[in-house]
Amino acid sequence: MSLKSIAAKLFAKKIYNTTQAWSTDPIETQKKVFLQLIKDANKTQFGVDHHFDQIKNYDDFTNQVPVRDYEGLKPYIDKVVKGSVDVLWKGKPLYFAKTSGTTSGAKYIPLTKESMPFHITAARNAILHYIHETGNADFVDGKMIFLQGSPLLEVNNGIKFGRLSGIVAHFVPKYLQKNRMPSWETNCIEDWDTKVNAIVEETINENMAVISGIPSWVQMYFEKLHQKGGKPVGEIFKNFNLFIYGGVNYEPYRAKFENLIGRKVDSIELFPASEGFFAYQDSQKEKGMLLLLNSGIFYEFINSDEFYTNPEGSGPRRFTIGEVELGVNYVLIISTNAGLWGYDLGDTVQFTSLKPYRIIVSGRIKHYISAFGEHVIGKEVESALQEAILGTTIRINEFTVAPQITPAEGLPYHEWFIEFENDPEDSVSFAEALDNAMRKQNMYYDDLIVGKVLRKVVITKVAKNGFQDYMKSIGKLGGQNKIPRLSNDRSIVEQLENSPVRK
Repeated sequence: MSLKSIAAKLFAKKIYNTTQAWSTDPIETQKKVFLQLIKDANKTQFGVDHHFDQIKNYDDFTNQVPVRDYEGLKPYIDKVVKGSVDVLWKGKPLYFAKTSGTTSGAKYIPLTKESMPFHITAARNAILHYIHETGNADFVDGKMIFLQGSPLLEVNNGIKFGRLSGIVAHFVPKYLQKNRMPSWETNCIEDWDTKVNAIVEETINENMAVISGIPSWVQMYFEKLHQKGGKPVGEIFKNFNLFIYGGVNYEPYRAKFENLIGRKVDSIELFPASEGFFAYQDSQKEKGMLLLLNSGIFYEFINSDEFYTNPEGSGPRRFTIGEVELGVNYVLIISTNAGLWGYDLGDTVQFTSLKPYRIIVSGRIKHYISAFGEHVIGKEVESALQEAILGTTIRINEFTVAPQITPAEGLPYHEWFIEFENDPEDSVSFAEALDNAMRKQNMYYDDLIVGKVLRKVVITKVAKNGFQDYMKSIGKLGGQNKIPRLSNDRSIVEQLENSPVRK
């Protein structure tokens, strides 16, 4: 055992004990975070507008600060983007993480000097918890790869802009610099296909021990390794035994990964986002990820079944950590030391444990597709379709979109099930226009097309009244029932496939 692995085990024990201290007193931990947030933002514009000086407890907070999504907070964020100080948080943020938007294009999520360190320590602590539980620390002597976006950043009004993964690349601890791959030059390559090819060249002869990234991107890397090396990834990297992932559900990929690797490897799930690093898998034996209650984030939870209700104008009830129950689907609401207040993240979670508090990500409060990390929402597909038919004679009766993760051949794709009133004169041109419109709507989808993770949209024509027949079959024909514009699985379209369908 090397000195480095011995040191890692000692450090892991220390971090485990620290985690035990706050996780065994969760309510007090969250209370301290809450009071510190209010104190630190007391004199900001948001704090003044919402009378933070009068907030003494959580009830005061809920009375003063409503739940908002990005659009609701956007007037404040726009001021910060333009260079104003002390708006949502004291001073200026260090960075803006640029993400795919909803109704107004790109979103800009602030990262401050107070919030940024937690993005780094959370990822580190996830690995240290794994070491503490398993006793496996040999991998610290091997190479580690983190598939991420370019670290090249833009600067505007004294604030740096970029994607979160690229920003995080600037904060890799010194003790990992020699082990970390790919090289800085390769990491800066913008074209994903070119980048992955370069990563393969750099890593194929290295002692890779840890590989991390969104499963869809890592799968592409593995496939290229297999092509070049002519053998399973597990034979190319004999000491590769730990896969770290986040962003999408790994389960649909697990069988394919194990086939590409040639054996099973341990995995650690993370729950990071531009808005904060919320949870990580702290145990290989327990289901769910440990909710990080001491990381500058105050959590609230709204029962997803009640999220859009507004009884007597009061809005749905907001729960704190001590009030949640197992198995209930909650919308995650956050207030953070980056200046997000009563912020609707859009994700839904369920608790798998209350001692300590562990969660799984159960989906999005609205219908979505994120089988590959693209986070496509209903408005985006509707806008894309509207753009594609503009100026044509095409008329649409109904449609829905679903991912095809495991096609019989070729790359995965988004499949659009469309019931046309008037068919396109040129189906190929229409599909091309629709795909181009989607790429403009969603930057992550564009990345997946450019990176050859996905092929362009596939259109399946649904027979006349096919959607009506489907709704009737599930007892939801008529009234206010609607076909979901998109879903993250194929449960709806599988039933459409069993009805008369014209390819």
